Amino acid sequence: MALRRLLHGLALLALCAAYLEGGITKLMDFGGALAEMQHFGLAPAAPLAVAVIALELGGSALVLSGHLRWLGALALGVFTVAASFIANDFWTMTGPERIPAMHAFFEHLGLAGGFALVAWHDRLEAAPAI
Repeated sequence: MALRRLLHGLALLALCAAYLEGGITKLMDFGGALAEMQHFGLAPAAPLAVAVIALELGGSALVLSGHLRWLGALALGVFTVAASFIANDFWTMTGPERIPAMHAFFEHLGLAGGFALVAWHDRLEAAPAI
């Protein structure tokens, strides 16, 4: 049972790793976070950067702590899909950048699917047995 809990925790940590790294990096280099928002044409950059940091770190904290895990997973999954449409819009591209953007788009859809499964399983575990 301890091994199962350890592996479960490590899998959740791996799932959240990019969001923890992204949130911490944006927090430590807020100028870089603003530049990222501006690069993607998102305005107002400062409030959006703060919201992204809060979402990445807060959603990860919920997933990892188990408290409202389904909500954190759902938030990170929706964020991932939305961000992928903004950052990996391969359908508008031509040339050599199109293929890597397409791969990244579908990889992020897979990641969002992983978060959907975490949310689903968390809700199933909380449901009363019939």
